[in-house]
Amino acid sequence: MVPDGLRYTTEHEWVESRDAGSTIRVGITDFAQDALGDIVYVQLPEPGTEVTAGAALGEVESTKSVSEIYAPVSGTVVARNEQLGDKPELVNSDPYGAGWMVEIAATDPAAVAGLLDAAAYTELTAH
Repeated sequence: MVPDGLRYTTEHEWVESRDAGSTIRVGITDFAQDALGDIVYVQLPEPGTEVTAGAALGEVESTKSVSEIYAPVSGTVVARNEQLGDKPELVNSDPYGAGWMVEIAATDPAAVAGLLDAAAYTELTAH
């Protein structure tokens, strides 16, 4: 299931524009959480942390492995999903909703348009 209306990275993060595009919400896709298996820990940056597009901003630990989460755009982390500290399994059960990870005030909100749309991401994950 790849929701329309979101943007995606080739590293399996999803991006939702909020506040007219100035803030974006980021999580990992259903494809990614399924590949990882049961998620047991999520490490996220503190609000105020500067992130760079393409660089790691945190990590997800599952029963199978540890995987980095990458920033889809450059900017400043303005919020993180504090629920994931006690309930990392939300990433498995609701990756596009309650399992979101961080919100970033994008340096260049237009950069989101350069990410994959649902059709392109579906094609990427079909192989």
